[in-house]
Amino acid sequence: MNQQTVFLIIVCTWCQLQGGCAQSSRPHIIVIVADDLGWNDVSFHGSNQIPTPALDTLAYTGVMLSNYYVSPICTPSRSALLTGRHPIHTGLQHDVLVGAAPYGLGLNETIMPQYLKQLGYETHIVGKWHLGFFKKEYTPTFRGFDSHFGYWLGEEGYS
Repeated sequence: MNQQTVFLIIVCTWCQLQGGCAQSSRPHIIVIVADDLGWNDVSFHGSNQIPTPALDTLAYTGVMLSNYYVSPICTPSRSALLTGRHPIHTGLQHDVLVGAAPYGLGLNETIMPQYLKQLGYETHIVGKWHLGFFKKEYTPTFRGFDSHFGYWLGEEGYS
């Protein structure tokens, strides 16, 4: 693999709700962001080395958005994904946020979970946020997510 850039795979699955959720006809939306994953690192793109059956199923039964470009680092890519705007327009185009940097994704930006909340969705995030946390207003649960299980920075030590 010759790619050393961050690659986003966005898989949106559109499924009919079943069972106890039958009162709603809205589809589930799942967005998966994977850092440092190369194009051919998943079997639905041709990898014979790494079997990814669960991701393959999501990809083949959902909508694959495969003609997009990202910045080679997480913070700009995440700001673009959540706002729908190029990182230069969010002010996060230069580098990743480090430590408790005294800035983050601008509070004037309406992001994906906020739009989904207006449509009646529950919104949850699992994993890293990496878009600022120096004030509580910049954290995921103040930006439209109902819950967050993960960490606010770009990495976490597990020792």
